[in-house]
Amino acid sequence: MSDFLQTVDWSRAQFAMTAIYHWLFVPLTLGLGVLVAILETIYYRTGDPSWRRIVRFWMRLFGINFAIGVATGIILEFEFGTNWSNYSYFVGDIFGAPLAIEGILAFFLESTFIAVMFFGWEKVSRGAHLAATWLTAIGANLSALWILVANAWMQYPVGCRFDLDTVRNEMVSFSEVLFSPVAINKFTHTVTSAFTLAALFVVGVSAWYLLRRRERQLATRSIAVASLFGLAASLLTATTGDRSGAVIARVQPMKLAAMEALYEGRTGAPLTAFGVLRRDLARDRADEAFRFRIDIPKMLSIMSFRDADAFVAGINDLVDGNPGQGILPTAEKIERGRVAIDALARYRTARETGDEETVAAIRALFDPETAEGAAFLRNHFAYFGYGYLSSPEQIIPDVPLLFYSFRIMVGAGSLFILLFAAVWWFNRRGRLETLRPLLWGCIAAVPLSYVASQAGWIVAEVGRQPWAIQHLMPVGVAATRIGSGAVITTFFLFLALFTALLAAEIGILFKQIQIGPEKEA
Repeated sequence: MSDFLQTVDWSRAQFAMTAIYHWLFVPLTLGLGVLVAILETIYYRTGDPSWRRIVRFWMRLFGINFAIGVATGIILEFEFGTNWSNYSYFVGDIFGAPLAIEGILAFFLESTFIAVMFFGWEKVSRGAHLAATWLTAIGANLSALWILVANAWMQYPVGCRFDLDTVRNEMVSFSEVLFSPVAINKFTHTVTSAFTLAALFVVGVSAWYLLRRRERQLATRSIAVASLFGLAASLLTATTGDRSGAVIARVQPMKLAAMEALYEGRTGAPLTAFGVLRRDLARDRADEAFRFRIDIPKMLSIMSFRDADAFVAGINDLVDGNPGQGILPTAEKIERGRVAIDALARYRTARETGDEETVAAIRALFDPETAEGAAFLRNHFAYFGYGYLSSPEQIIPDVPLLFYSFRIMVGAGSLFILLFAAVWWFNRRGRLETLRPLLWGCIAAVPLSYVASQAGWIVAEVGRQPWAIQHLMPVGVAATRIGSGAVITTFFLFLALFTALLAAEIGILFKQIQIGPEKEA
């Protein structure tokens, strides 16, 4: 048991590390692909060869990032089979469908047209090349769509039915999986944040050229497009983020409570704009959670439920229960989940011994078409995953990590909106080159955008712990029962590989930026 617990922890660490490295490459691919397509559209409409030079420069940087990012994504998907085989067996019919579509449709779409995009300049017409560039960008974002749909299902499992004989969940409604509110908001929020990051990358590199008094035309034109694109994307990111918060309040209330370090639920709950948590956080000392805080009255209730007087559940409400708000204690959920687990164990034993009476009785419990079955599924199987928990406190994620990560994400996003607006304004009036502090701010915003992007994923993934699948499967049950040594070894192998890939990309990008665009013929 001790070795298996180490396996779970190292499997979590390995998956987190792989996802973090992968997400260092993906957002730039998603956003820069679209920006390159927009720039090429301008070239197509104007016929100005200087725009072609600009397009080819940013396309080169896009290609470097794309090539290196593919490797981490492939390894990430294989880890579901190697480290999380119980999860893959339990929900592979559902989770695998969008991933299969991503591989068959989206990845092959972008992989096919990227060749035309890079090598077809003199071989196909301008219109055909523009189409290939747009299809590559669309393919990359479609790839993100299907992966995010799969991830959203883990956060909010819908459109499925449990099969008693195979002990697996099977998809019954693909549209419910695809169009769930979590999937829609996760895709729009993630993609618009990626667009924001890519726009900051273009603005930051262009600012470096202006500081060096190089490539003025490329820099000012790139900033003109990227700042406007980034301003629109950052505003959309804020809008979709607001909507995501409202969805989370309804389907993952513990994540919301941890993000706000809200231990006791309140009506008219305030939003903590800024705060410093005490290091010795404790549930029984909720009033002492903060050393210092600045609140916006009733804002959390407004953002969560669009009602200034709405009740927002706190961590203690969700752990201990709140009868007045219809919240069950976690201890009771654990007991209900164990009833469902026991029913499955009795069913397996009855089948092995040929006890047809017990088999029929338990089949009736899992039949959603009967009143008895619908009640059992609603009152017991809905809490199936809780039955594997050993204590109610296990449903509390890392509160300080979530609290600070959320504020880094939101604070940086607000700063980016102001930065894009200022850069667009001064660039339009030809004054940006003279504002060296602002240009340095543009450069500094590039690494900050990656920090904010990673903070967003920390909120999304750490916030749903301990669940691999919300309410249905804890991570401890999802992991493969293999020796911890194998996971530890591959963890460090992947860490070395990904670090080398990241260092290679940064080195190549910096070298290409220093070289600059091709000389005009």
